[in-house]
Amino acid sequence: MKIGIVSSTVPHVKGGYRNFVDQLEPHLIESGHQVERIWMPFTGNPKTIIAEMATFRAMDLSRVCDMVICARPPAHVVRHPRKVLWFIHHERIFYDLWDSHYNTLKKTAYWSSVRENVFRADTLALKEARAVFSNSAIVAARLRKFNGVEAEVLYPPVDIAVTGPVMGYGGELLFVCRIEHHKRQHLAIEAIAHTKTPVRLRIAGESQDPQYLASLHELVRRHGLQNKITIDSRWISEGEKGSLLSQALAAVYIPVDEDSYGYPPLEAAHYRRATVTVEDAGGVGELVVDGLSGLMAKADPQAVGAAFDRLWLDRGLAEALGRGAQQRVAEMNIDWRHVVSRLTA
Repeated sequence: MKIGIVSSTVPHVKGGYRNFVDQLEPHLIESGHQVERIWMPFTGNPKTIIAEMATFRAMDLSRVCDMVICARPPAHVVRHPRKVLWFIHHERIFYDLWDSHYNTLKKTAYWSSVRENVFRADTLALKEARAVFSNSAIVAARLRKFNGVEAEVLYPPVDIAVTGPVMGYGGELLFVCRIEHHKRQHLAIEAIAHTKTPVRLRIAGESQDPQYLASLHELVRRHGLQNKITIDSRWISEGEKGSLLSQALAAVYIPVDEDSYGYPPLEAAHYRRATVTVEDAGGVGELVVDGLSGLMAKADPQAVGAAFDRLWLDRGLAEALGRGAQQRVAEMNIDWRHVVSRLTA
């Protein structure tokens, strides 16, 4: 078949959603399909969301693709008689974050109307799809709650070639992802301030928020943690990430109510590294099971710091949880052959 993978993209912003599309393409080709990645720019600005969704809706790919697989919203509103959705999140400010402090919109009649229109457009587009898959049980639950749509959970794999040696479990925790407030790097820094061991923390990733990045550096200075914390605010290549993971004590991933387990815990599992997460991290808990594939703490600095100390004091535990993380990936059937089979069924 001629398959179009359709996704939105925010110009100059890298994220896991790009891996989502880029890594799906070769596996579809390997299965004998002709594949085209179709990227459409999207700002994510609430003021222009309806107009931008209308632009996506105007796209008709029925004459050039036998099938479309739509990923990052609002790609799901594209029209096609054989449309399959691998839905990774809503525009969350209008959905589950509407009543949170992350919502900066005033709850006026205008914004309530915009929200209703987003709901209506999303539900229409979701219900016209041939099949709807979600990247986590969390997102499937949101689809059921907000749109009345049932979705099959289809966990996204990640292509990692572990070519170098997987070394011992060192003294540094690795927190690699975009540096944004909702990823809560600040909580990890505050947790290190409560540790009683020499455990270290490396925070690495790009940031689109200079103010938040500056606040992290100030937090490190305020607690006098310059010798225990490294902040590397740049894009980390896959090779460098692999080198860091191969000798890390464990990974850290503590976002707010994440849409899925996120790539950091999955990447860590490939290197037999456990992940420290928190109880309100959302979909992360589908992969990181406390005492089996990682440690799950309360979302407060003392509890997270205690988890850090526990791994530093017991490298045998770190190793056992790392093996458990690798086994958990297999148990959850996080595999590209399974993904391709379901998407094209």
